[in-house]
Amino acid sequence: MSELERITVVGASLAGLRAVEFLRRANFEGQIVLIGDEAHLPYDRPPLSKEILRGAWERDQLALRRKGYDELRVELVLGRRAVSLSAGARELHLDDGRVIPFDGLVVATGGCARTLPHQPSLPGVFTLRTLDDAFAIRSALAAKPRVAVVGAGFIGAEVAASARQLGLEVTVIEALEAPLAQSLGPVVGGVLQRAHERRGVRVVCGRKVTRFEGAERIEGVILDDGTRVPCELCVVGIGMTPSVSWLESSGMELEDGVRCDETLAASIPRVVAVGDVASWYNPLFEERMRVEHWTNAVEQARHAVGTLLAPHEAKPFESVPMFWSDQFDIKIQGAGRPKPTDELTVIGSPDDERLIALYGRAGRLVGAAAFNQAPKLIQLRRLIGMRGAVDEAMKIVEA
Repeated sequence: MSELERITVVGASLAGLRAVEFLRRANFEGQIVLIGDEAHLPYDRPPLSKEILRGAWERDQLALRRKGYDELRVELVLGRRAVSLSAGARELHLDDGRVIPFDGLVVATGGCARTLPHQPSLPGVFTLRTLDDAFAIRSALAAKPRVAVVGAGFIGAEVAASARQLGLEVTVIEALEAPLAQSLGPVVGGVLQRAHERRGVRVVCGRKVTRFEGAERIEGVILDDGTRVPCELCVVGIGMTPSVSWLESSGMELEDGVRCDETLAASIPRVVAVGDVASWYNPLFEERMRVEHWTNAVEQARHAVGTLLAPHEAKPFESVPMFWSDQFDIKIQGAGRPKPTDELTVIGSPDDERLIALYGRAGRLVGAAAFNQAPKLIQLRRLIGMRGAVDEAMKIVEA
């Protein structure tokens, strides 16, 4: 099925590890090298903002693979970063000077936490992306500081919920009119805001941080209306930036990540991209997208392996993105490609934490979000994949 003898996977997180596993399941018998810039074995990231911060889990509970790595017959290169790619020579250059040759390449480098333009390197100011980040924040939380969280996306909201569950004073600062307003719209975002406020989190929307106060460590943040939010710990959770700078001289097409076609193939032959770093054209929604969620990383890894091993048989990756977030006792799940401009249908009271929201375009269901309604969400995801109508979705919700 494949003429490849040596495949290198850059990025040793969920998408990269699953790509290795799917290569072996596809009976690839050649050499596999897995490169990761962290010294840790691949671990699960979603618990970092929840169980790890709250002290409910320890490091060993994050392992993505319990069986060990011997049966994968993979060469692990951890604690090393890819710095450049030589496409013509089919070589990867690492930060220690090592050169790794490859026949096929899987780019799974994910991204790094975005920071504010004026964000200082001040003790008590954190971003959360890695295991080391999470344990540093957890250690700081033990001192029972007042907490400010900048950004009310999923990471920010989860950090806020975890800190509040530890009994701490928490303020969330969001530049938009409501949490998640850019993805789920202000109505659903408002439901999340009120859920946090009912549990004691202060949520400030429509405001930006203009300045950090503190000489030896963080003492507070100043907002654009002059308000001062006192804090001894501040977590900036404003998204991530795809890690593609090492590819800028390679000739590979980059566009908000690695630009791929509908099969997840990059512009260089025998190279695919997966997970947070992959920007691909999804025919199901007729748009280019990049998705930063757990389920997408696994599903893309499976599909990209097929594209890499048998490019002439490759098919479009027509997925329905799916996400979830656990905050306090609320499980928020979503599917599809919802946008604030979609036709919104809300079933349930705005203050009902069993709310379901349907997102439609010209009568077609393109997205759904649910609070504590997992079985319904699974059915709605399937309907989105079938290009079903909002009317059909209403029957599912009301059944």
